[in-house]
Amino acid sequence: MNATLSENNFDIKLKEHYKLYVLLKDKIIFESELQNSGIKYYADINQQPSIDGGIRYFLLDSDMENVDRIITKNGIVANTESHLISDFGDQKKIMKLYAIVALAVIGIIILIVLIGNLFD
Repeated sequence: MNATLSENNFDIKLKEHYKLYVLLKDKIIFESELQNSGIKYYADINQQPSIDGGIRYFLLDSDMENVDRIITKNGIVANTESHLISDFGDQKKIMKLYAIVALAVIGIIILIVLIGNLFD
């Protein structure tokens, strides 16, 4: 088994570390990049009550610059415990969908009113 796999690195929690939360959609890319860079990490999804805010990773303080580079290079949405950040790209798509639905409903109402006025 590869030494950088999460299961083998529980001892990271006993060293100088920080916690980083990564959204579920970025999990595979993030872990792959960590392994390719030889960065040890620990993530125990089973002990998290909810992964809505992201999967909690324990990373060594000494690897912080390399992890930051990985996050920036791959456009991964990540945050610490105190600074919750959502994926603004996904929120933008949802808002666009809401706007389209609202415009469609308004358009249908206008058509109904116009058609109703034609038959009066």
